[in-house]
Amino acid sequence: QLVESGGGSVQAGGSLRLSCVASGYTATSYCMGWFRRIPGNEREGVATVGSDGTTRYADFAKGRFTISRDNAQKTLYLQMDNLKPEDTAMYYCAYKWGYNRGACNSLQETVFPTWGQGTQVTVSS
Repeated sequence: QLVESGGGSVQAGGSLRLSCVASGYTATSYCMGWFRRIPGNEREGVATVGSDGTTRYADFAKGRFTISRDNAQKTLYLQMDNLKPEDTAMYYCAYKWGYNRGACNSLQETVFPTWGQGTQVTVSS
């Protein structure tokens, strides 16, 4: 089970940190990621991290968002700084057992079979 938290409403330029607790997942080989769905759009990849620590970011996230994980706490984070109104979306955590660098770096939602319910982020101008 993946449970996201940390969403909310902020003004442009503000920050939020999203968390995703991965209960019951103990694999040492995995890929985890954050995705988002902007209303009217398809779900898109934001950032991923593999069990080897490799990270990948969408262009819009580079320099503003940071993905990290705490293996002991089984928690995935997404630190989002300098938020913009266009970042307003539902943000989802995703998990895949087993690690393949190419697949993990692809930022494709089809790679991930397990998803959380999402947490809403709203950025006002």
